[in-house]
Parts: sequence; structure tokens; C-alpha cells
Amino acid sequence: MRTSRIFSVKDPKKLKEQLLSWSRQFKEIAWLDSNEYDSKTGEYEAILAVEAFTAIKTDYVNAFDKLKEYQETTADWIFGYLSYDLKNDVENLKSSNYDGLHFPDLYFFQPQKLVFIKQGKIEFHYLRMVDDEIEDDLYDIQNFKVESDSKNIPVKVEARISKEEYLDKIRLMLNHIHRGDIYEANFCQEFYAENVEIDAFNIYKSLNEISSPPFAAYLKLENFNLISASPERYLRKRGQALLSQPIKGTARRADNIEEDRKIALELADDPKEQSENVMIVDLVRNDLSRIARKGSVKVEELCKVYAFKQVHQLISSVTAEIADDIPPVEALRTSFPMGSMTGAPKISAMKIIEKLEESKRGLYSGAVGYFTPNGDFDFNVVIRSIIYNSENNYLSFSVGGAITAKSDPEKEYEECLLKARAMRKVLTNL
Repeated sequence: MRTSRIFSVKDPKKLKEQLLSWSRQFKEIAWLDSNEYDSKTGEYEAILAVEAFTAIKTDYVNAFDKLKEYQETTADWIFGYLSYDLKNDVENLKSSNYDGLHFPDLYFFQPQKLVFIKQGKIEFHYLRMVDDEIEDDLYDIQNFKVESDSKNIPVKVEARISKEEYLDKIRLMLNHIHRGDIYEANFCQEFYAENVEIDAFNIYKSLNEISSPPFAAYLKLENFNLISASPERYLRKRGQALLSQPIKGTARRADNIEEDRKIALELADDPKEQSENVMIVDLVRNDLSRIARKGSVKVEELCKVYAFKQVHQLISSVTAEIADDIPPVEALRTSFPMGSMTGAPKISAMKIIEKLEESKRGLYSGAVGYFTPNGDFDFNVVIRSIIYNSENNYLSFSVGGAITAKSDPEKEYEECLLKARAMRKVLTNL
């Protein structure tokens, strides 16, 4: 189905910039960048998928069944996203909050042209209908002149709720926790701008430069744009092996090396942050156990501190072996939405989230990634991300955190501002 060609690369970093810039000519773009993180769990340094041959776009109704049929029928590489509101397909839930973005709940496409950067090589995997363009495209990419980034026009960002309203909602969330309705829930707030025109591509480049996370993504599907600096993996399948890496626990970075090390150690020893992480790990273990071989679910890392450019994070790694009779899409359906963006118990937490939040989450706290022809997949968690509809010129980013019995509303608000810092910076030029 695809013709593959591999070429050596003299300057992979430069070629990666050229490849991304070359992609702007296409209507559909999926760009996934690991930012050269030295990780055993990574497979490609960067992936570019462009120019849809086929696609699926739908609301939440029977969305996972439709995705399963599409994935099995194409039996090819497909790229796209799952929005948070697919929860309504998985459970008897609803989404009735304000939605300024109007994205489809699920959108995947089968690219005509697929390019990997990997271990000093560039790999082309083109459908046969366009495979005669490989060498011409390689020439164009290698000779593509990357223009210096133009200054983005500052965007005035507004909060959907005031600080006072946020604090009141956290107190209501704590009431639910103290009553025993839930143990933990992820509460989010939206920042937005209306009637704005942005260059999503340049803003992605600026945000990635600031954050350089391991699961960065730039997605352009028609007028639907995602600019993601996500540090979090939702779920990966490689053969029978499943890996989920939930993040819970955040602390700022410091310029001073000693102070920065102290902050990381304090995060590692913080009982409130640990409890957040452990509760979500238990939820992930429970989700995976429903589709895993008996006894295969394991916690490989618990509450390990990882340092990123903007923040320190507590990350755990949960592994499992998928049972023989479980289709790939079923692994996603069973564990979606991810525990780190919902809470425990999951269904109760999602109901309370819907009641207290003001905005429909949509693609935020959903997932972006890909399937391979043999049914493997890898998806991030859509956090630290700007979402933009270029048709109605609505821009949005949301931030949040896990609320537990020990949460301090003021500290939770400060954590939100910390997570929003990079996105606000690239949008306001401050």
C-alpha cells in the first residue's frame, strides 16, 4: 500500500525545521515532535503526516465504533484526535457547557504522504498514488528556505471565570470530596479570545521553543487548529504492551540550580501531590485491568520527578499486556477519558466537573496521536495547548489541576497561572 524510501541526513535538526515549514502548503497537517527527549519509550524524533486520502469526522454518537471500523478498514497509518466529550459515547453523560470552538468530537485522516525523522535518517512512506513524488519532495525539503519567525500580533486573552468564581467553585468541589461523592477531580478553567486572526503555525513554533515537551503536536485539519506543548502520554500500544504515563503534581522551575533542585525534592516529598498521583495511578490500573491479560498490570514508576523547561512534574508509568481478543480501539474506549483529566471515581468526577465548569472541554483534555497499520498506537494528553478555529476566529486554552481533600483554593489558582504562563506569553508577546 505504501512505498518506503530511507535517506541519510547530515543535519537532522535543520532538516526537521525545513520539513515542518514545507508542510504548510497542505490542507491537512499532523506534526508530532518528541523534541529529542532521551526516552526509552520514544520511537520517532518527529512525524509528519499530510494530505488526506480518506478521513473520518464525527460527533460523539457511536464514535468509537466508527473509529474501530475506520481503523480496521484502512489498515494503514491514521492520525487525528479524540475529544474529551467522547465520554458521552463511553458513558451515559452529556456536555452542555458553552462551546466557542465547535470542533468535531473525533477527526482522523489517512495521509497520502508520511515522513519520519529517526536516528539521523529521513523516511518517506507514501501511498503508491504519490510515490513518484518522493525524490522531488526530498529535494524541496532539503532546499526549503525557513523564514525567520515573524512577530505574532498580541492577542488579548480573557478568563471565562473570575478568580473569585474559581475559588468558589473549588470550595464546592471540596464539599463534594468531604461528603464522599468523590476522592479527587480535575477542575479546569478556560481562557479565550474572540474575533482574532492568528498564524497558528508560527505560534506553535514559538510555544514549542519555550516548552520543548516530549509530546508536542501541531494539527491543522481544515479550519481546526491545535497548538500543543503536552508533556504527557495518555496511552501507547506496541505489540501486546500497553503504557500509560499519568501526570499529577506540578512545581515551578528556578534559574538557580540549588533552588531548582530543592523545589524538585520538595515536590517528590509533598504528600498532597503524591496522593493526587497515587489515586490516578489506581484509576489507570483499574481501567487497564479491564482489557489486560490477568496479572499483567504493573506500576513501573511511581511519582518520579521529571524536569521540563517550565515546570517539574510527578509522573508515574503503568504497564500492561493487552488481552488477545481486544481490538486496539477498545483499549482506548475502555480507558477514555484519561484518569489524570477526570478523577476518582471517574464517572462521579465527570458529572461534577460538567456541573461546575463553565466551558465545554472539547479537544482540551482529549488526545492526539496515531495508529499504525498493525494496530499499534500512541496518544498524548491535550494539555498546555492552544486551540483555534480559523473559521469563526475563536481561540481557547484551558488549565486546571487535581482537587483533593488537602487542596488549598488559592494554591490551586496559582498552579493554574503557572501552567498557563507559556501559552499566555506566546499569545501576548509579554
